Amino acid sequence: MIYMDNAASAPIREEVIEAILPVLRENYANPSGSHLMARKALRLIDDARDELADVLGCKAQDIIFTSGGTESDNLAIFGVHSAIGGTVVCSATEHHAVLEPTRSVGGKVVNVEQNGAIDLNHLADIINDQTTLVSIGLVNGETGVIQDLKTIVSIVKEISPTALIHTDAVQAVPWLDMHIATECADLISVAAHKFGGPKGVGALIVKDQTKVSSLQLGGGQEKGLRSGTHNTPGIVGMAAAARVTADTKEADTARVAMLRDSLADSLLEISNTFETGVRSNGDGSVDRSNKVAGSCHLCFGGIESEALLFLLEQSGIFASAASSCSSGAQEPSHVLAAMGYKRELARGSLRLSLGYKSTEDDVDSVLKILPDAIERLRSLGS
Repeated sequence: MIYMDNAASAPIREEVIEAILPVLRENYANPSGSHLMARKALRLIDDARDELADVLGCKAQDIIFTSGGTESDNLAIFGVHSAIGGTVVCSATEHHAVLEPTRSVGGKVVNVEQNGAIDLNHLADIINDQTTLVSIGLVNGETGVIQDLKTIVSIVKEISPTALIHTDAVQAVPWLDMHIATECADLISVAAHKFGGPKGVGALIVKDQTKVSSLQLGGGQEKGLRSGTHNTPGIVGMAAAARVTADTKEADTARVAMLRDSLADSLLEISNTFETGVRSNGDGSVDRSNKVAGSCHLCFGGIESEALLFLLEQSGIFASAASSCSSGAQEPSHVLAAMGYKRELARGSLRLSLGYKSTEDDVDSVLKILPDAIERLRSLGS
């Protein structure tokens, strides 16, 4: 099994399993209770909150636990808009958990350049004194493109000093120093399963004095912003995953970047193949410094990604594409469309996302199988 879909969900870390099992077996009390077992469960949550704060570079009291990235994004956008109104702005390449809430409250969408970077001129054009929240993902989930958050924030603050900044940092945690997000943004979304933690748990960092209304009413947990019984084992597992990720990040990033470069460079030798989101150097080579280490996203002309993914799966390679099926017709990704890729090329997209468990053997296996699969599909198409 060759797993090349780490951007969708990273393999759970062994350290996380070891941290979660005792909680499942022994600390099963509701942490909102008042008896000894409940207090022990609450202590675990408090310790996890402290651990996450240390790793992410924020205050422990600013962490609001959620069910994951989608809930965190929704809480940020709907919560701020409900609390203070005004206009919400996001980029055209955001995850649907940001893009759809922004559109639903009548917000504005910023264009991007062909390499996926925010169009700073367009951003400046649409920001005004009515703008109350700007949401820009730190790392794009499909292309791996890193946004220049500091520059974006400086432009926003110059035009609308009181506007709040939200960043979906879900894809950033495995690869980047999270102080980039916590120093620039008022609200930051993260999800445990993107960095080796369990699914169904995440957090929204809400800095002091940031006005956010809750989306659900109930027992008043998480300072009233996220009522509901805490997912104690999930929260403990998230903190454990964050700690080991931080401890191994520098080495993992360097190693995975080398694997990714080897994979991408070899695949680019296939005719009519394009790597998305990269910068071009003067000598015709590509500069991937604006992408996270694990991202290898390509478009292959003359094929459809759905058929390619089927062939890869038959050979034990599990990946994904920046496209989805709608009413039986394959539609190109909104991310690639915003970047200006033509429909015919976008339909042949493939996202090979590497992670902390990826190996040189994995890359070699993909390089043995993928070119033949592409040639086979192109021959069938002709």
